[in-house]
Amino acid sequence: MGEDMTFAATVITLYPEMFPGPLGISLAGRALERGDWSIDAVQLRDFATDRHRTVDDTPAGGGAGMVLKPDVLAAALDSVDDGRPVLAMTPRGRPIDQARIRGLAAGPGVTILCGRFEGFDERIFEARPHIEQVSLGDIVLSGGEPAALAVLDACIRLLPGVMGAPLSGAEESFEDGLLEYPQYTRPQEWEGRTIPEVLRSGDHARIAAWRKSMAETDTRLRRPDLWERHSGARVQPASGAQRETKD
Repeated sequence: MGEDMTFAATVITLYPEMFPGPLGISLAGRALERGDWSIDAVQLRDFATDRHRTVDDTPAGGGAGMVLKPDVLAAALDSVDDGRPVLAMTPRGRPIDQARIRGLAAGPGVTILCGRFEGFDERIFEARPHIEQVSLGDIVLSGGEPAALAVLDACIRLLPGVMGAPLSGAEESFEDGLLEYPQYTRPQEWEGRTIPEVLRSGDHARIAAWRKSMAETDTRLRRPDLWERHSGARVQPASGAQRETKD
């Protein structure tokens, strides 16, 4: 990535001090120092218009907690919106997946809205339909910041030069719709358990076949949802082709 190709992240949050946080160390931290990516943490409260810098209010219709106001959210978003994808981290969103992460990492960057309290006034999504509502999964966090850190980490490690070996991302979990095969390293024997013989055989074809088989088995057992999508994607073209020949 050249100077003009830096992956630019903007996070709109009530807690800008949470950033870069863990992204300032290890591989992501070194990439930040090199200028492979940049981060701008924007304080949502700066866009409140009243004396008390109010960003939230009670839920219409009653209920516990507070809701982030659409006017303040829109003012903050509009101040930084420049055509990059905009994500809102919310448990009501669609779980983000590795395919979307790859798409984001290949682009100019991302703007992330971090929810707090009981979430966002729904009208922000009606008024700014380009906002993608995404979640990390079926969990509820105290705010969107840890989710934003996770999404950014997933993107940054895919940027050119960040991970080092260009192949190390190709065989990971989810890259082909499967979980990654199990990994082993020295010592060869530990607590009476040995590294599978096939991995010590030096037979690369056998090793590849074993890894593929283990990835499929583990995905089927641990993530039947992923397996269904993966096996469905493989079966459909074949069955379609068969039907065509019969007609």
